[in-house]
Amino acid sequence: MSAHSLTPKMVELLANIRRAKRPAFQTLGARGARMAYEVAAEILEPPRAALARVQDIRIPAADGVALRARIYATSAAALPTLLYLHGGGFTIGSLETHDSLCRQLALRSGVAVVALDYRLAPEHRFPVAVDDAWAAMRWLASNARSIGLDGTRLAVGGDSAGGTLAAVCAIHARDIGLCLRQQLLITPGTTAYADTPSHRRFAQGYLLDAEGIAWFFDQFIAYGDRRDWRFAPLEADDLEGVAPACVLLAECDPLVDEGLAYADRLRAAGVPVELELTRGVTHDFIKMGRTLPEAAAVQAVIGAALRRALAHDDLTDA
Repeated sequence: MSAHSLTPKMVELLANIRRAKRPAFQTLGARGARMAYEVAAEILEPPRAALARVQDIRIPAADGVALRARIYATSAAALPTLLYLHGGGFTIGSLETHDSLCRQLALRSGVAVVALDYRLAPEHRFPVAVDDAWAAMRWLASNARSIGLDGTRLAVGGDSAGGTLAAVCAIHARDIGLCLRQQLLITPGTTAYADTPSHRRFAQGYLLDAEGIAWFFDQFIAYGDRRDWRFAPLEADDLEGVAPACVLLAECDPLVDEGLAYADRLRAAGVPVELELTRGVTHDFIKMGRTLPEAAAVQAVIGAALRRALAHDDLTDA
């Protein structure tokens, strides 16, 4: 691996990960991969921040299944709401793996974060995760008051595969006339076939390897279906009128080119875009705040962006 573009802390972190000799997710099967991710997901994050409100709830899916979700908020007020969709290649990840991150986003923004435990592949293949995210977004827009939140000021966000889901939520919101204040896209996947130059440039040794990406995709969706915009939002015919975007990318990430391409598509469609490209870090850096100062810096950027997008009197003292 050439480390010339990585920060010294990132080089050290990757070396430590290699020395730990953890098996690659694709060698463990879906259940084993979930267990391994659950154990390791927050090792590099700060301790879970104390918040005034952390509450587990249920949100109905389109097929009637009650999906687990969790509210994070700095007060009991009816705060504006961010629906947060975790990363994990549509196959791993949970409320627990992203608990520390969601607490930081709530703390830094002053908005309520509602994290969704959408259903995972391979048990639930495409488009179940998309349908779950859409159903949760629609439900919050109409029913947030029933859980003490403000659904009239609603944003959608996520990291990695969750960023993909957030992007397609924004398109769906436009199509159904739902007013979405912001889409928060953290290192999102947007292409159909993982074929951009950055996928080749960072195929090995940069945390998220090509073999892992291929395995995640195979769990979730058939190869022939991958040009569906609900999986690859760059394939959408038209992005005009979707919610303003805050796009956070990592320089040394296989997904960086498609993230940049999606930001360009949004701008070309007249969508306001705030783009932050963090140099010298890899995919998933946002969850490494215990070690990487860049993670905390970008979380602060996200907090400020959410405050602007979801401006509300209740946020002034948060």
